[in-house]
Amino acid sequence: MRHLILAAVLASLVVACRQSSEPSARTPASSSLAQRLVSATISDPKTFNPLLVVDGASAAAVGDLFEGLARLNPVTIEMEPRLAEKWEISADGTVYTFHLRHDVRWHDGVALTAADVAFTFDAIFDDRVPNSSKHTLLIDGQRVKTEIADDFTIRLILPRPFAPLINALGFDILPKHILGPALQNGTFAQSWGIDTPPEQIIGTGPYRMARYVPAQFIEFRRNPDYWMKDDAGKPLPYLDIQTVLVVPNQDTMYLKFLSGQTDAHSPRPEEVGDLRAKADELKIVVQDVGLDTGSQFVAFNRNPQHFVQNGKADPRLTWFTDPNFLKALAHAIDKQSMIVNCLNGYGKPAVAEISPENKLYHNPNLQDYAYDLDEARRLLKEGGYIDRNGDGVIEDGAGNPIEFTLNTNAGNQVRERMCSMLKEDWTKLGMKVNYRPLEFTTLVEKLDHTFDWDAVLIGFTGTTEPNNGANMLRSSGNLHLWNPNQPAPATPWEAEIDKLLDQGSGEIDVQKRPSYYWRIQEILHQQLPLIETVRATQFSAYKRSIQNFRPTVWGLYRPELIRIAE
Repeated sequence: MRHLILAAVLASLVVACRQSSEPSARTPASSSLAQRLVSATISDPKTFNPLLVVDGASAAAVGDLFEGLARLNPVTIEMEPRLAEKWEISADGTVYTFHLRHDVRWHDGVALTAADVAFTFDAIFDDRVPNSSKHTLLIDGQRVKTEIADDFTIRLILPRPFAPLINALGFDILPKHILGPALQNGTFAQSWGIDTPPEQIIGTGPYRMARYVPAQFIEFRRNPDYWMKDDAGKPLPYLDIQTVLVVPNQDTMYLKFLSGQTDAHSPRPEEVGDLRAKADELKIVVQDVGLDTGSQFVAFNRNPQHFVQNGKADPRLTWFTDPNFLKALAHAIDKQSMIVNCLNGYGKPAVAEISPENKLYHNPNLQDYAYDLDEARRLLKEGGYIDRNGDGVIEDGAGNPIEFTLNTNAGNQVRERMCSMLKEDWTKLGMKVNYRPLEFTTLVEKLDHTFDWDAVLIGFTGTTEPNNGANMLRSSGNLHLWNPNQPAPATPWEAEIDKLLDQGSGEIDVQKRPSYYWRIQEILHQQLPLIETVRATQFSAYKRSIQNFRPTVWGLYRPELIRIAE
């Protein structure tokens, strides 16, 4: 599934792995040195309930506490066994049988069983539990059925073959003995908020949450009963403690890395040159990881819940659904200048919603909206947007001046610079743009709860499986940002995307599947619910004393092998 991107988080340790067979990984000789790793995040989490996570900070907070049946190997881009040690698929592709590991214990010592897996599916498909996994697992509107064969064997029964199933199984399995009563009495969505004592967050993962001090830090301690071992039979993970500092200012975050207070850092573009120059002095590695797998875009609110009151529609709803208006704005985004001025040259224009790093599903045929203010003005004039009273601000056909607010998350200086450029160019078109950066949790609250926003520069994380973005793409999705949770598609093109998602998920032939997702990218490019901006080259910087640290564009490779050199 996809999450709203929270910038400048350590290339996360949330990606996990199966039992190690990595021959080159260095193993510890002794443990005289404290095995502690410190990183930083720009925001507090919003929830500790894995099923309710929609933002990157929350995903990072719970990522090492829980595990799925399988997980992505970021090097091979294939799913590997995790809580399920193996699985079989029936000949007709509708029954998946998963065999769970027998040696997994929840943090409180209770054994993981097939009942926990069945419970997690029940929670996902419970209408009282708003979550993103539901939208990636619904098949023609029907849920995945579960059948417990024995304590360690569970069957997933599908209404039809569903190609993305294995790639969708990275979601966290939850403890029935802890959360079962809450699901039964309807309070699941209120369970495990950030005010829950850390010791009550019970997972199966390699770490337990030890302490959380809001606005300061989250501390994770190694799970001594974790099931995974290295090739020599030593318990994993190697690290004893992980501390994630909450640092709501990117400059401060950078200074903490320079001073050695943090061990790893995801540098902003303007920091890369400085870090490379100081690499020997600081004893660090600065690595070019690859192009951003997510997307950063401008979205305009098309939600009638916000814009239609007492049967009367706010004119902004008309503007934000007008192709002339949206195409004009797309032509007024100077991506090359953004790359130079905001990314220090480390990036490329973004055209398609799926990143070129996802080589199979990225549509390379889309032609970008060229930066052309004259063409933008022509489109606006064609749409009836002209300055009728000579005050310098264009009005729509009904005489309403074009004025709207542009938000992004405060503290993300790259996005703040991008917004300044957007405001400058859009103002040249005669629009009044009120730029207001907001604290991240406030912004997310507007996007997924109050819907009180006009335009936003934001991003989504990337995924190797395009159907994992169904919570954003499908009209009924909770992250269908511009108009979420629709009971029926509001437009023909949204209905077509819904249909294409169903067709793509039903296509088993790997060579045929991309055509459905290429068409979805084409529709998004034409209808512009998301106006793509730029994709940054991702870098990772970390101390040389950290061993087995292998960042990739899809996450860390086998993070439980990370250790501090003796």
